Amino acid sequence: MKKLSILITTLLVASVGLVGCGTSTSKTATSKNLLETIKSEGKIQIGTEGTYAPYTFHDKSGKLTGFDVDIATEVSKRLGVKPEFVETKWDGMLAGLGAKRFDMIANEVGINSDRKLKYDFSTSYIVSKAVLIVNSSDNTIKKFADLKGKKSAQSLTSDLGKIAKANGAVLQAVDGFNQSIDLLVSKRVDATVNDSLSYLDLKKQKPNLAIKIVDQKGNAQPSGFMFNKGNKELVTAVNKALADMKSDGTYSKISNKYFGSDVSK
Repeated sequence: MKKLSILITTLLVASVGLVGCGTSTSKTATSKNLLETIKSEGKIQIGTEGTYAPYTFHDKSGKLTGFDVDIATEVSKRLGVKPEFVETKWDGMLAGLGAKRFDMIANEVGINSDRKLKYDFSTSYIVSKAVLIVNSSDNTIKKFADLKGKKSAQSLTSDLGKIAKANGAVLQAVDGFNQSIDLLVSKRVDATVNDSLSYLDLKKQKPNLAIKIVDQKGNAQPSGFMFNKGNKELVTAVNKALADMKSDGTYSKISNKYFGSDVSK
């Protein structure tokens, strides 16, 4: 009798499980895709650092601004929704996207083969080069190979950090570009591998800052908006918005505002 009771209980549990599975499948089949959800909510959540000038930073009034911020804001407008920026440190950015804390990333994210295995990207909206930056008084580091055994300030999960590590540097973890430069100027690190356009923007603002470029990578790095895989409708809509911005001159206007030229090629 005891065995019969156990058998009946097991069958009941299995039946409930099957009903639950059937309900879940039906819900998934009728659910909205991410683009539809974004439009119905009237907003798109965008992950960004807020500490990476001139792409994403705070101006003197404290307002979030920058090239990537302006491009993302215009794209949002063309999708018919409002942008909601979620500021996150770079080393936690990809995890935040994976956890769906935001719908896409706008943070000068380099498009490479490793990332494309896990994520989708928009078409590239900017290209830049990796440069080796040292203190102006340093005459020992003249090329990337000279980084061996030297301390380099880097975001640990960035492409730039990988370049420094590949050349034998000892990495000093930082939150972003500004902290890298602060450590370099105060000589607490020997170098930083960083973005060429960020360097030029900083030197334009602070021409007497005691830093210099001693080497650069030959190949330009394309960057784009990053998405979780499986959201082709959103990626397609964002790509159309970017193409329209280039066609009607809006992209050129934003690019010239920050760089004085077209930085998409």
